[in-house]
Amino acid sequence: MSAPTHTRPHPVAQGSGVGTRLPWWALALPTLAFVALLALILNPSDAQAASGDPAITDLVDRARQLVGR
Repeated sequence: MSAPTHTRPHPVAQGSGVGTRLPWWALALPTLAFVALLALILNPSDAQAASGDPAITDLVDRARQLVGR
């Protein structure tokens, strides 16, 4: 025995604007977190546990030089 299927009386309008807008914090918070982590990477002396692996330190110094140009 088959069950009847229900169809929508009206097609859903594409681009109606419902649910497509993001709140301001949906973009601001990830951007803020990215900037904070980038600042820690570019200035490792501010970090509490900045111990010296020379390869990572050299890489960070070169990245800082490239960003500074």
